[in-house]
Amino acid sequence: MLDDVQRPCAVGEYLVERMIRGGADKICFVIGSGKSDILEYFGGRYGSADLAYVVQPEPAGLCDAIFRAAPLISAHESVAVGLPDTVWFPADALANLPDEELAFLLFPVERPEVFDAVVLDAQHRVLEIRVKQPNPGTQWIWGAFKMPARVFHELHALWLARERRDEYIGTLVNAWIAGGGVARGVHAGERYVDVGTLDGYRAAIQLLAERDRELAETDAAGAPTHQPLADSFPSSAKVPP
Repeated sequence: MLDDVQRPCAVGEYLVERMIRGGADKICFVIGSGKSDILEYFGGRYGSADLAYVVQPEPAGLCDAIFRAAPLISAHESVAVGLPDTVWFPADALANLPDEELAFLLFPVERPEVFDAVVLDAQHRVLEIRVKQPNPGTQWIWGAFKMPARVFHELHALWLARERRDEYIGTLVNAWIAGGGVARGVHAGERYVDVGTLDGYRAAIQLLAERDRELAETDAAGAPTHQPLADSFPSSAKVPP
């Protein structure tokens, strides 16, 4: 992993590493009230990043979870958001997102209807996020996103003004765009797997095995190597909700 030691790891570590590769130096976990095991697993620092934790008392959707971190975000910071039960490549894809505007890291998938599909115009501006819609009209979904603190707090204020009715970030961003906001999509993702389902778990193991074979072949050829990945998930893997 980041320390170049190959070992089994908790699923959430894959996201933490991708955040760090994308430039994060502080990471906030949003955890359930009974998830002290996550704090014990990760502690106060991972690699080069300091870690903090906030609590979501009840499962109330992604928007509620994201905005639990609002008191920790100062006016001059950039904010990146990812989902912990996911594995995606390239590992440094988040670094392709700009700091100065809301931007979504996009991945092509076979079943976009089970994710949040992102429709863009010719200038790669987001026209609409289609949240788990049948036949969304695109194969591209968001897997992570990044924004300046100003936009984060604008979205938070809009969510409060809409009486916190948005469970998904997609519907909130659609309303923000309708009010004049501008977001962009960046086609920098290649593979994306949701580990939160049995099929996704199996697909993630297969994907990681394929990447390990590619790394082994690259090493044998004497070319520059990538960071090694663990070849399986431990049965005790701890994933934030």
